[in-house]
Amino acid sequence: MYDTKLLTAEIQVRDYVREYVDVDTFLEKCKVCPNYEKIWSCPPFLFDARQYWEQYKTLKLYGVKILFDSKLRQQTLSLQEQDQIIKKIVEEEKQKLSKVLWKKEEEIPNSISLSAGACSTCGETCPRSQGKQCIHPDKMRYSIEALGGNVGRTVTDLFHVNLKWMEEGKLPEYFILVGGLLIK
Repeated sequence: MYDTKLLTAEIQVRDYVREYVDVDTFLEKCKVCPNYEKIWSCPPFLFDARQYWEQYKTLKLYGVKILFDSKLRQQTLSLQEQDQIIKKIVEEEKQKLSKVLWKKEEEIPNSISLSAGACSTCGETCPRSQGKQCIHPDKMRYSIEALGGNVGRTVTDLFHVNLKWMEEGKLPEYFILVGGLLIK
């Protein structure tokens, strides 16, 4: 059905922030997302995202390139089938990447991981929507985009891979999930 390939890159945080972070632009994009104000890993935050980045020196980026096999890509799928396949595969690979990054946190002192997209630990029942605190702060991580990072440019410039987009009824050649590890 699919294979994966791990992509890695490393950059100094000050360089990453200068070249790839635009908090104001990405905050506006976040405002139209259904997760905005509903999931603790998503804006608005009780801190300044720029200052969050500034706590760290190095950013190790980890990308999972999900390569769909040609048989699957040739199938014409309904929107519902497309969504089901994508949700299942992306969530599965996102969880695998999260576990890798949590392990890296344990191995590298003074580091914190960045999730590939919004936190999904609690699923659709994040307590933020009820005005309650995060119940899994040990697993909740912010994503690069939630902190203002341009993941599309990151993939193109640092992984040297062009993004692929879905067409109605067809899966793309690949998807890419991007997480990271911030190190002090």
